[in-house]
Amino acid sequence: MNIDNDYIINAICENKIIAIIRGIGKEKILKTAEALLKGGLNIMEVTLNRDDAFDCIKLVESEFQNRVIIGAGTVLTQEQVEKSYDAGAKFIVSPNIDEQVIAAAKKANMVSIPGALTPSEIYRAHVSGADFVKVFPAGSLGPEYIKAVLAPLQNIPLLAVGGVDLNNMNEYLHMGAVGVGIGGNLVSKSLINAGEFDRLSELAGLYVEKIKEG
Repeated sequence: MNIDNDYIINAICENKIIAIIRGIGKEKILKTAEALLKGGLNIMEVTLNRDDAFDCIKLVESEFQNRVIIGAGTVLTQEQVEKSYDAGAKFIVSPNIDEQVIAAAKKANMVSIPGALTPSEIYRAHVSGADFVKVFPAGSLGPEYIKAVLAPLQNIPLLAVGGVDLNNMNEYLHMGAVGVGIGGNLVSKSLINAGEFDRLSELAGLYVEKIKEG
């Protein structure tokens, strides 16, 4: 999909949810992505914790193209940024701040989403060129932490990731997060491994409806 960064940034802010696909291999990645898409989610992150992760990104990008915005997660090195770009990823997510990774993502014209926790880290990520800063692990400190951090740093777009679920998701958004990243609570490995993709679509739909409720 040939889209620019502004489109991706706006899509994340509008749709609010990045579905984090972790530990799913290429034999099930297309059915997983299709199920999430049927449920109304079209922004997906494939984490690089499997040897076939780049193949998974490539498969989703090739199969769904302009219907899914696919990104790479747990990106720790410049080499991984480059391989993610080659596979078709449109955004880069990391659990940490690495200025070289951020710079490599920006050089490749990809949206950069590094992870940070403290106000100093969040500001450092922002001035290093991040498009969003992933507050991780958000669940350790709760929704009120987002509000507290944004009091002095209100111009920095934050995504809450880690411990976010259907029950607390909107709290993070009400406290000022522009979006959330949700892994196992949404992209259920038990449902995927059982082949229950219709139930995965239903679960995705619940999250979409919850966002609409506000």
